[in-house]
Amino acid sequence: MGKTPEKSKKQAEKRRNFSQYKAWFWSLFAIGISVIVLLFLLASWGVFGSMPSFEELENPETNLATEIISSDGETLGKYYNENRTPIKYDDLPGHLVEALIATEDERYYEHAGIDAKGTLRAAVYLGKRGGASTITQQLAKLLFTDNVSRNPLARGIQKVKEWIIATRLERQYTKEEIITMYLNKYDFLYQAVGVRSASRIYFDKEPKDLNVEEAAVLVAMLKNPILYNPVKENFKDNAFQRRNVVLSQMEVNDYITEAEKDSLQQLPLGVEFSPQGHDEGIATYFRVYLQGFLKDWIAKNPKPDGSEYNIYRDGLKIYTSIDSRMQEYAEEAVEMHMAKLQKEFDRQNSNNKTAPFRDVTLEERNDIIKNAMRRSERWRIMKDQGKSTEEITESFEKETEMRVFSWDGVRDTIMTPRDSIIYYKSFLQSGMMSMTPQTGEVKAWVGGIDFKHFKYDHVKQGKRQVGSTFKPFVYATAIDQLHLSPCDTLPKSLFTIEAGRHGNMKDWAPENSGGKDDDYSGMVSLKEGLAKSINTVTARLIDRTGPEPVIELVGKLGIDTDNIPAVPSIALGTADLSVFEMVSAYSAFVNEGVYVKPVIVNRIEDKNGTILYQHVPETKDVLSKETAYVTVNLMEGVTRFGSGTRLRGNWATGSELYERAVTGYPFNFENPIAGKTGTTQNQSDGWFMGMVPNLVTGVWVGAEDRSVHFPGIAYGQGATMALPIWGVYMKKVYADEQLNISKEEFPKPETITIATNCDTYGNAGMDDGDSIPEELDF
Repeated sequence: MGKTPEKSKKQAEKRRNFSQYKAWFWSLFAIGISVIVLLFLLASWGVFGSMPSFEELENPETNLATEIISSDGETLGKYYNENRTPIKYDDLPGHLVEALIATEDERYYEHAGIDAKGTLRAAVYLGKRGGASTITQQLAKLLFTDNVSRNPLARGIQKVKEWIIATRLERQYTKEEIITMYLNKYDFLYQAVGVRSASRIYFDKEPKDLNVEEAAVLVAMLKNPILYNPVKENFKDNAFQRRNVVLSQMEVNDYITEAEKDSLQQLPLGVEFSPQGHDEGIATYFRVYLQGFLKDWIAKNPKPDGSEYNIYRDGLKIYTSIDSRMQEYAEEAVEMHMAKLQKEFDRQNSNNKTAPFRDVTLEERNDIIKNAMRRSERWRIMKDQGKSTEEITESFEKETEMRVFSWDGVRDTIMTPRDSIIYYKSFLQSGMMSMTPQTGEVKAWVGGIDFKHFKYDHVKQGKRQVGSTFKPFVYATAIDQLHLSPCDTLPKSLFTIEAGRHGNMKDWAPENSGGKDDDYSGMVSLKEGLAKSINTVTARLIDRTGPEPVIELVGKLGIDTDNIPAVPSIALGTADLSVFEMVSAYSAFVNEGVYVKPVIVNRIEDKNGTILYQHVPETKDVLSKETAYVTVNLMEGVTRFGSGTRLRGNWATGSELYERAVTGYPFNFENPIAGKTGTTQNQSDGWFMGMVPNLVTGVWVGAEDRSVHFPGIAYGQGATMALPIWGVYMKKVYADEQLNISKEEFPKPETITIATNCDTYGNAGMDDGDSIPEELDF
């Protein structure tokens, strides 16, 4: 049977409707394509805002941290606005790149910036089965989208611009360069911008040392560094689950086996959180001083275009003299001893009515505290706010919650700001520096006990009375002028330099450490006079040399002499000097009389490795080899039978002093050591200067206020306060054989005319020189 006319009519109508639908579909499709093309064209023409130029694509603006590098190749710290230190693709571990591609962009090597398949999937399923952003698009967003809009239309336009930039980036860079740029740009939080900083901060290692599961943790954070942060307590579970997703993706894409995935997913996150803030890390005081050095260098060395370098964004590399191992040993030694010493100091202050101060009245104590309040940051801020003196003063009496430093860790407490000032003034401080005398390289710099809470640097910034550590300069001047031997003898008796002589305004007759009750009878050799720090012997020596030659000598040794008066009393260390000055000056004795200016920076490179600065040593001959050697020989006596004998055998083992205040004892050093202790009036300052043939180290211990000190000499002397830090430090550096710190004899000149061996002094045929022993008449 044939079709009825009615049926044929319906079929024809269906065909016409279908043709219309097809026409509408293709019209809409063409319009959609045209709109998309138009959007891309308009975006590329800058209608929706400027697009990055070719030059900007070639050189995207980035803030690169300046990296401070130790002499042994470790990162000491960084200066930054963003803590970003770029890394090369070759330094990225393969499994990190694999984890990134498997999780973020499986078809990375197949597309040219836009993943059509992923985009279509995201559009059809509205992102429920994964996003469409490629690694290149994410880089475009990081580089050129400052603020992600929340407006859907505006965000759509931003997306279009990112697509265009992504395709341009793909034409401009290799796939490896895009991955490197992306990982160098991403912010992982906690001042970890870029994968190298993140690796150091979250795992305390370089990226090349990351294992698979650690790399997976960092890649997991790329989805959201807050929501999947392995440090934030509330998000650790999220981080764990997301890391396991990354590992699953690596298995799906055949980068690891199923067995490896199952095994790795059972492991904990394994985070080793190591913040890199300006207050954290090692060599914090040194890094602040280095900033000053760099500021001066930058002012004198502009870029080729005339602009100034910026340490916070130009990615400079500063290669310093500091050895990271020695710096850690120094900081450990300071912490070990100062924690123990502080405990004893607090015990002795428990019944002190003017604590932490001594030798002051209650009225004077209040004046010290009031002055400290007026110098405080709180006072300055409130004054700037227009508060009256009465209002500010009252605020110091109101209890408030605060976090304070303690040797048991930072603790939360409630106290008034006034009480916090007293609390912090009760802490003993320390400054320590270690230097190679032959090169001037500063190997360790500890400016205080805790940089976060005590910013003042006691290596270079602080200057304190040096006490008997100044005496070797007097002895060296006398040896140089008078050709004296360490074996020559002088009376111990009291000695007066009259008013009018050597600039004296009145008679000067110093007593020895025992005061009027000391034994002033008999004769002592110069070696014993220095070893036992006998003041009357030093007074006789400066009377013969005069103070001016001594000041001239220390000036040549790098010490600022502007505030050293030309009077005899300087012989006992009345001058205020820094640890930095003392270490550099003492180094000339070990370096055969040659002064080498201290070095903290060996070279500076820009981000491309171009050398911008190379250190050139500055040296000068100050003393003859013979004078320098004889002075060192004198100071060897200090550690053999003087105030430094604690470095040797079992001194005072089991005594109360040993148990309470001497850290690291017994030291049992047997190698040659030259040194000098120093203690100032009222035990306000304790010093120890210690030397071996290729390392000179100085240590100072005291409090911020000179009226904060131990009540007696037993605990307040340099041999108790400072020497143990040197001893602990040297035990550590000797234990590290890679450092090659010498245990040999000090270098002796080929020709020497001054006797140093007092056992044979005056005997015929002696091999230490042919000086004639005499009882010196002065």
